[in-house]
Amino acid sequence: MRDTEAIYRTPLTAAGGLAVTGSGRQHARRAVTDRKLPSFAVVLVERGQGWLETAASGRMSLTGPALFWLFPNRVHSYGPDEGGWDERWALFEGSFTRDFVRLRIMTERHPVVALHHLDEVVRLFGKLHADLLDDTNLGQASAALMLHRIVISAARQASGAADRRQERLDMADIVETLRRRAMQPLDLAAFAAEHGMSPATLRRRFTLETGLPPKAFQLRARMDHAKQLLATTDENIQTVAAMIGLDDPFYFSRVFHEREGCSPREFRARYPRV
Repeated sequence: MRDTEAIYRTPLTAAGGLAVTGSGRQHARRAVTDRKLPSFAVVLVERGQGWLETAASGRMSLTGPALFWLFPNRVHSYGPDEGGWDERWALFEGSFTRDFVRLRIMTERHPVVALHHLDEVVRLFGKLHADLLDDTNLGQASAALMLHRIVISAARQASGAADRRQERLDMADIVETLRRRAMQPLDLAAFAAEHGMSPATLRRRFTLETGLPPKAFQLRARMDHAKQLLATTDENIQTVAAMIGLDDPFYFSRVFHEREGCSPREFRARYPRV
């Protein structure tokens, strides 16, 4: 990033909730010293090292990727080390900022947020800047939305929620994989290794996600499929058992009765085919 870009807008009167009043980016080499701003600001350091100093936080060192919040009418100083840093920034104001402060998702004492998912934040800053260049009512409204998302993304990354959300997304994929393979034999150690975990870790995370350990989840999926087959086909009990991966029809009937409170034949009688 070598070119300096900056744009400033007068907020719409009707956009009192949240309005973006400026946006830009640059490769900074000089420090900002003893400055006050009339509005809030967020500065994203994509790469590089430097420092930030405010009365509330004291002097702090920071390393990109990170962002920091600046509060209106508060003296602040910040700048990069000798090599400079790549930064993006946005100015904003509006009544929503009171909620951000009240909910402690922006704090003066802890203004720096280390970022673990830089691409997401860079994308939001880029969209905000493009919206502000648009210079229409819709563009300004969209820029405000992007700023709101930057605030939320930073808060999630500060709390670790983004990592936990990604873990849940990964776990959901694993659950769906086992659901698709439920009729096949399950080698838990091999299945765990396939997803880069120990069997104990997979069992723990799987149980947290679904409420059942993997093999119990698999059995439930098999029984659900067996009920579908009993209600919608004329296949005999031995064939149904084989279709859900159980070679012993007597074992199938016993497990089915334990789970459903009736035999497979009694279940079929309750749900005659239409």
